[in-house]
Amino acid sequence: MIRTQIQITEAQAHKLRSLARDREASVASLVREAIDRFLRDEPSLSWEDRKRRAIEAVGSFHGPPDLAERHDEYFVASYLGEDAEQRDDPC
Repeated sequence: MIRTQIQITEAQAHKLRSLARDREASVASLVREAIDRFLRDEPSLSWEDRKRRAIEAVGSFHGPPDLAERHDEYFVASYLGEDAEQRDDPC
């Protein structure tokens, strides 16, 4: 097994400890069981499904009309907390 650390809320920890006590199991075993259930139930998307979802997302996000040409300038302005559309000097 691989040892790992996760962060959970206090409420999650309390419920997990309570459930572990009720089942006479360890918290770690419950977490492993939950991960196994998630991985079993999570449908893995095929290449075609991923491609379809990507195509469906096209046009869903809006930005400046010149973003493709000025992406570096917008990135730097965002990093500096500025408004790239207001800048006179290109990066």
